[in-house]
Amino acid sequence: MLTDLLIKKLPLPERRREISDGKIAGLYLVLQPSGAKSWAVRYRFGGLPKKLTLGPYPALDLATARRRAQEALGDLAGGEDPAAVKQASKAASRAAREDEHDRIERVVTLFVERHAKAKNRDWHGVQRILDREVVDRWRERRLSKLTRGEIHEMLDEIADRAPIRANRVLAAFRKLCRWSLTRGLIDRDPSAGISAPSPERSRDRVLDDTEIRLAWQAFEAVSWPFGPIGKLLLLTGARLGEAGGMRWSELDLAARVWRLPASRVKNARAHEVPLSDAAVEIIQGLPRIGDVKDGYVFTTTSFSPVSGFSRAKRAIDRTIIEIMREEAEARGNNPDSVTALLGWRLHDLRRTVATSLQKLGVRLEVTEAILNHVSGSRAGIVGVYQRHEYAAEKRAALDAWARRLEAIVSGAEPSNVVELAAVRQ
Repeated sequence: MLTDLLIKKLPLPERRREISDGKIAGLYLVLQPSGAKSWAVRYRFGGLPKKLTLGPYPALDLATARRRAQEALGDLAGGEDPAAVKQASKAASRAAREDEHDRIERVVTLFVERHAKAKNRDWHGVQRILDREVVDRWRERRLSKLTRGEIHEMLDEIADRAPIRANRVLAAFRKLCRWSLTRGLIDRDPSAGISAPSPERSRDRVLDDTEIRLAWQAFEAVSWPFGPIGKLLLLTGARLGEAGGMRWSELDLAARVWRLPASRVKNARAHEVPLSDAAVEIIQGLPRIGDVKDGYVFTTTSFSPVSGFSRAKRAIDRTIIEIMREEAEARGNNPDSVTALLGWRLHDLRRTVATSLQKLGVRLEVTEAILNHVSGSRAGIVGVYQRHEYAAEKRAALDAWARRLEAIVSGAEPSNVVELAAVRQ
């Protein structure tokens, strides 16, 4: 009878050799001249001799080989061919793997981990879109089995409640499909040929002075964290994602500058934002949560930036209506006639800052430097050879805008003289 010690001491045979176990009938240890060892079960089925290979030794030890041999002989006693049972099990496992490899939830997880995080600074947003609109809808479905009709149905339902979001869902889903195709997870792109369901046009919304004042007052009322973020958007012209994801390590309050690394900027160009005294004062008054050296400035968890801007925007709009009602009542007007500011978004504050800088007489190239734009006067060959960063001009412009903003918020009459000496040099 075979033992582990005996198996280890067996000499190499000159030719292939099979040694009976002696305990389990039909179980053999197969020895090769190369030294390789494996297990096999010999039996008869339907009057014919059969052989079932169990696996190599020592990966399959003696005890395990005996157990599997007994299981195979149990199948034989039940009238089944053990070799056929093994083949059927392999086929089922292979089919299960094939069925799993492009399941929606698995593909989305792989896409986010291996592509979106490396290619998209707003990968959190991409993940939220795919999880809420795609995974929740088609969980356990295979991506390769989705039809164009099903995709159109999804987009139509989203467009009915949020037209532009439907476009964003399609964009994220299309990237997912194309990435999956290049990775060999699917053999066809189910999103191919599907157009954006909702028309879009470039926005041109700019807040006037009254609307700027109302927005600022609302930012003061809603408080931390969205109030200070809104104020900084107005003072710096930064993008919402840049301000919301601000880190303490990016700030040099002594030098009054906010340094954004290339990885955090849309055009992948490192960017310095001069901070006015008003901006520095806001930042200095913020609570510090978690890592105060490299942690997020605006966070409630200490390990991720603040979220929920859509909900915060609704709260800001409600606050603006309350302010307008109070002002209408103070003037003796009917407060019930007040309506919300129409069609504005937090991102419109960036356009508002740009327009306000132009009204102050700031040169176009300085405004573009503040916004970190590479279009217009800084595009093409000019952008390649003109590397002047306009640091002094940017600071003078944003300081002048901070003074003008203070006048707008306080209701003071604007001065006819704007101090922009550093901008004019």
